[in-house]
Order: sequence, then structure tokens, then C-alpha cells
Amino acid sequence: MQTHSTIVCIGELLIDFFCTDTGNDLIKGMKFEKQAGGAPANVCASIVKLGGHALICGKVGNDPFGHFLKNTLEELKVDTSMLVFDDTNPTTLAFVALQENGEREFVFNRGADAFLTEEDLDMGKIDSARILHFGSATALLNGPIQTIYLNTMKEAKLADQFISFDPNFRTDLWKGNEQEFVALAKKAITFSDFVKVSEEELQLITGVEDIAEGVQAFHRDGAKFVAVTLGGKGTFISNGMTQETISSIKVKAIDTTGAGDAFVGAMLYQLAKEKEPKRVLENIEQIREITLFSNKVAALTCTKVGSIAAIPTMDDLNYF
Repeated sequence: MQTHSTIVCIGELLIDFFCTDTGNDLIKGMKFEKQAGGAPANVCASIVKLGGHALICGKVGNDPFGHFLKNTLEELKVDTSMLVFDDTNPTTLAFVALQENGEREFVFNRGADAFLTEEDLDMGKIDSARILHFGSATALLNGPIQTIYLNTMKEAKLADQFISFDPNFRTDLWKGNEQEFVALAKKAITFSDFVKVSEEELQLITGVEDIAEGVQAFHRDGAKFVAVTLGGKGTFISNGMTQETISSIKVKAIDTTGAGDAFVGAMLYQLAKEKEPKRVLENIEQIREITLFSNKVAALTCTKVGSIAAIPTMDDLNYF
């Protein structure tokens, strides 16, 4: 059931087929394990596993994989009332191989997620959301979803809703079209209150290597608060007035898949509890504590395999 603190995440749900032959690439790997995934779905899972309320808005195939995704999210108590089944296009699949250092190799077989249309949206639920999160790896690609993705951001901006954006750049999806991605990401940033990027995404979008300089470019584009995740080094945060790096905890990384999404979910979970989440972004002391907590969630996600399965609960965090 939707509440005043519901966070709506718009974008893809997909199946991650993880190569269980650790250290092998997708050429040599032979054994694969099915896991629920997709960046927006991962964010939803992070929110609800911490005790929050999240609604997923996306499209899957009317096939066994699509129903598996729906069942997985419903078992976690994610609201799937805006999850649409497509009778024509299959569920999107991603094949993932883990390297020795925990980094990932992806190959995508894109399907139903591209075909989310305006008619699929429940604007009443979107308009009443506490926070709207746009963190899809595929939504900015060509397809009907690209138009509604950016249009929904624009309308939410006009309505003064809290907008979160994570560009989720994947090299395999944008080979040869990187500048198109940059242009679309910059457009999305102009609508956003909270922008989360990796260091590599920041450099790609801004064209500069210095983190502080790149973040200032995001602020000039319109972002109110920027978080640059730095892996084990923590997270560089900026609200346009203060910039600093917030440290993370030390863990042995087994799989980094979904860690960034877990971080975003933890941030939004905390912000959604606030009466005025936009004002919180101006309070560096408060946002520092929120980031420390989110770093811990992301770090613990790296200690297990599987995007959703690896995300810790509040009990896990208290135990660690």
C-alpha cells in the first residue's frame, strides 16, 4: 500500500544470469545462476529491506522470467501495482561475469523494459510519491520509455517533487553512442535534486578528471546534491556549499553488483522519512550521517553474490 513516504522507482527489471565460474569471462564461463535484478528494482529492494516503502514502475515479459521478478519483489513487500506484463516482448536479460577483483562484465539482451508507455503509468501514484527515483541503466536508450522517462522528470520538477537520478552508464549498452548518453544524462541532471554517479560516470559526463570540478559542473546544470561513489574509498558528497569525502567501512568485496543501487536505496530511505527532504540536502551534518549509513549498506552488499539477495537488512547492519 502506498503511503506518504512511498518512493517510486521507474525503469527496468531484468534477470541477471551470473556466471558461477568465478574469474572467467563470458566467453569461457559455462555455468550461470538466475537472479532478480535491474537497477530500479535493486533500489526498491534496498528501501524495503531497510524498512521503507517502495513502488516499482516498469515492464517485463509475460513469461516465466517476468513472473519470477514480480514474485521476488512481492516477497520483499515491494509494491508491484505499476509493474506491467508485455505479451509481445520478452523479459530483459543480462549476463554477468565476475572478475577476480569483483568487477563485472555485462552482456544485455534487451526486451520488454524498452516498451513502457505513458498509458502504463498511474499518474495518481506518481504524483503523490514522496520521492521519484530515475536510476535505469536502459531507460535513456531508444524506445518508448526514453520519452516518458524524461517527460515524467520534467513534470515532477514543475510539481516540485523530490527527484533522484543515477545515470547507471553501461559501456556495453552505449558503445559508439557515448555522446548521446552524455547529452541525455545532462538533460536529466537539470531536473534532479539528488544525483548519484560513479567516478567514471562523472568524468564521462563532464569531460573533466577532477572530482570537485566535475561536481561543480553538475551543480551548474541544476543538481542540488551530488554523491560520487568511490568504492572502498567512500563517497564524495557536495551540496553546492560544502564538499567532502565520507569514508566507508572495510570489507572483502566478493561481488560489487548492485552496491551503487543499495547506496541509493539507503539514501532515499532516510530522506523519505524527513518532512522536507530537499531541506535536508542543505544540512551538511545531517547528510553526512545519512551518507555514512548508506556507505555501510553498499559495502555489506559487496560481501555476497546477487544484487537483491546481497542487500542487507537493518538487522544485518546492527549485527555488523
